[in-house]
Amino acid sequence: MLTIKQITEDKEGVIRGLEKKHFQGAREAVEQVIAFDNKRKAAQAELDALNQQVKLLSKSIGSLMKEGKKDEAEQAKQQVADIKQQSKALEDAMKQADDDKRQVLYTIPNVPYDLVPEGRTAEDNLVVKTGGHDTVLPENALPHWELAKKYNLIDFDLGVKISGAGFPVYIGAGARLQRALINFFLDEARKAGYTEIMPPTVVNQASGYGTGQLPDKEGQMYHCELDDLYLIPTAEVPVTNIYRDVILREDELPIKNCAYTQCFRREAGSYGKDVRGLNRLHEFSKIEIVRIDKPEHSAQSHQEMLEHVEGLLQKLELPYRILRLCGGDMSFTAAICYDFEVYSEAQKRWLEVSSVSNFDTYQANRLQCRYRDANKKIQLCHTLNGSALALPRIVAALLEDFQTPEGIRIPKALQPYMGCDMIK
Repeated sequence: MLTIKQITEDKEGVIRGLEKKHFQGAREAVEQVIAFDNKRKAAQAELDALNQQVKLLSKSIGSLMKEGKKDEAEQAKQQVADIKQQSKALEDAMKQADDDKRQVLYTIPNVPYDLVPEGRTAEDNLVVKTGGHDTVLPENALPHWELAKKYNLIDFDLGVKISGAGFPVYIGAGARLQRALINFFLDEARKAGYTEIMPPTVVNQASGYGTGQLPDKEGQMYHCELDDLYLIPTAEVPVTNIYRDVILREDELPIKNCAYTQCFRREAGSYGKDVRGLNRLHEFSKIEIVRIDKPEHSAQSHQEMLEHVEGLLQKLELPYRILRLCGGDMSFTAAICYDFEVYSEAQKRWLEVSSVSNFDTYQANRLQCRYRDANKKIQLCHTLNGSALALPRIVAALLEDFQTPEGIRIPKALQPYMGCDMIK
């Protein structure tokens, strides 16, 4: 969440940033936060004054008793008792004002960087780079859901039988392709210096609030109500929460973690052609890269993460493009975000396969993820993460773009993991 310092030192700048994200009621929310903070500060000032009175009265009681002024000493004791009652009420008021302020802050998204373009929807995102080769498909090329059936790779109907729509069953070479991609992505992350984590795939409410999925995305998360636990929508949640309420040493930064997990998203309201086959699932596999860094180094970390994801797509020989997201299409928590998309020649559309975001101090403030700098001052870290990569649409693009009359060709980088160069 935003810090009170950000808001009070540059209120109008924060409001302009929130309006770039098309956050309704930006000014009202910011004014609410300031009002609650002023209420807390006023109570704190009054409490400090009362504590000073108690200190002076307590000091006088001993003197009065020595002087034999017992009645006056008893009056002073009564005053101290009365002040302590007032102090308790002020402490309660401070806590309430602080809680009220936090609840409003939870509803306010991160402020985008100046580099983020104006815009409301995906149509306004800025294409900053394209790469890869043009795909030439054979006549009567098939979309991936038909290829999956033809080669017995994925059974969507069986998934419906077992769980419901959006839970495919991978079979034979399809399952092997999933495993090959997972191992390839993890090995590439390890080569790039990321430490592999195997986290839980259910998290508590504090973890959801820590990375900003709660309360913003509560309706999109699967909730185990009896235990009050949530199935993770991404490994970002458990991995970043490792550093909740932690003070790191400066020489530990940047921290670089990666994790493979299953991810779960309700995708409420999704319908139409965009959800066909692997395009949008309720459960899917993903490798996530996460960094914790110093503010002055986080832009470089972000660039290194972008280069890492781009390198994966180049090794997979897929046509891709990189987009800088506009304010209206960014996530609630991101300060800046780049999406990677691969082109599906069979579907004639771009498929998003990764988002790589810098959250500045927004998540770190929620998490209280901090570090001690060279001057022994404790500061908030910057947090970053990205998909490297999400599997469903990568699989869709591989099946569609590498189909041949003889079968589906396997990119050279994946062949050692698959044990073959073609699915026939």
